[in-house]
Order: sequence, then structure tokens, then C-alpha cells
Amino acid sequence: MKRYLAIGAALLFAAGSAMAFHCPSDMKKIDEALAKKPTLTPAELTEVTKLRADGEALHKAGKHQESVDALAKAMKILKI
Repeated sequence: MKRYLAIGAALLFAAGSAMAFHCPSDMKKIDEALAKKPTLTPAELTEVTKLRADGEALHKAGKHQESVDALAKAMKILKI
């Protein structure tokens, strides 16, 4: 029983670490797309900028799944 708990804990830690490394990659993709001056409405640009900032703040706070979700929304608007 203890063995299964240890394996489960290790898998959760690995998944969290993998998401932590995913966030900076997504932020870089968003920054690169924004640097190319995409055709967005002012509302879309505001939303992307907000989601990008929220994603970074959540990443720094250790809330990696929430960060990935916010960054994914920004990437969807940017179509990347």
C-alpha cells in the first residue's frame, strides 16, 4: 500500500513539474506572436495581454494548471 502511495506521489510531482516547464514555453510563443503585430481587434489584444500577464502571475504563484489554461486561451485567440 505504501508503495502505491509513493508511486502516486511521484507521478503527481512529475506532472506538476512538467506543467511548470510548459508555461514559459507558452509565454514565449505568445510574445513572439504579439511581436509580429497580429491582426486583432482592440478587445482581443487587451484580452490576450491580460491572459498572458495572468498566466505569468499564476506560474510564479505555483498554480501551473491555471497558468496553462490562461495561456491556452491567449494562444487560441492568436491562433497558435
